[in-house]
Amino acid sequence: MLTRFIPTILILYCAAVLTSPQACAQQNVVRLTSLEWSPYVTKTLPGDGMTASIVRTAAQLGGLRTEINYFPWSRAVQDGLNSEQFDGYFPAFYLKEREKDCYFSGSLGNSIIGFASLREAHFDWETLKDLKKFKIGTVHEYANGEVFDAMVRQKQLLVDSAPSDISNLRKLLAKRVDVIVIDKWVYKSLLISDHSLGPEKQNIVFHPKELTEFSMHICFQRNAKGLAKQKAFNGGLEKLHIKKMENQYFQQLQLSFSEPIWQMSQSQAKF
Repeated sequence: MLTRFIPTILILYCAAVLTSPQACAQQNVVRLTSLEWSPYVTKTLPGDGMTASIVRTAAQLGGLRTEINYFPWSRAVQDGLNSEQFDGYFPAFYLKEREKDCYFSGSLGNSIIGFASLREAHFDWETLKDLKKFKIGTVHEYANGEVFDAMVRQKQLLVDSAPSDISNLRKLLAKRVDVIVIDKWVYKSLLISDHSLGPEKQNIVFHPKELTEFSMHICFQRNAKGLAKQKAFNGGLEKLHIKKMENQYFQQLQLSFSEPIWQMSQSQAKF
């Protein structure tokens, strides 16, 4: 019953805080920052990617229109949190320490993080201590799990930071790192879609042991406007079956991939 009255929250916020009809009309728009992170968020796929499609659908059900603005990740986080032009950023991994900065939306799905390496390296690991002998490629300001990140801060692990996942894959092919940390669907998507990696990409494999799994969310700004839009958004999100939407979206993507490349990816990355 509560979700029927969610739009009223935005109306009350308008009446209490804003003075003009034009300003109130703007409250029906949720302006978010994000990054190119295929297949979750990207201009190159339908609906701006799988997670963005979920965001748009949930927002619409909550009485909101969605605008997504693309930036490098560091700027997406900073502007999403601090700029008056925006209401928040996504996809934000849930971390306890981020609660002081965010009103988190409900879950938009999960990101499974693992390791990719060159097939010839025969990379294997069981515990994080096993990783101490490797040079590990990470992406700047990405969270990779509480224990892993703590070991990096304590200089127990040797990491080489890159601005993006595709940069890490290129470093891996150039043997500048031994292994990289990457989301399993981002890995698969880039190997299928990014032709700049060349035919050598067939030598990249994803290790079956997961490093960690994160729940993904919108981080709404921690102010009155952010809280109002979080409640409206969550009212729409509650009506969705996220796992079903994910499965349908990924099935559609698989049908759109060219057959030779897709067969190659299936043979080397079984999830």
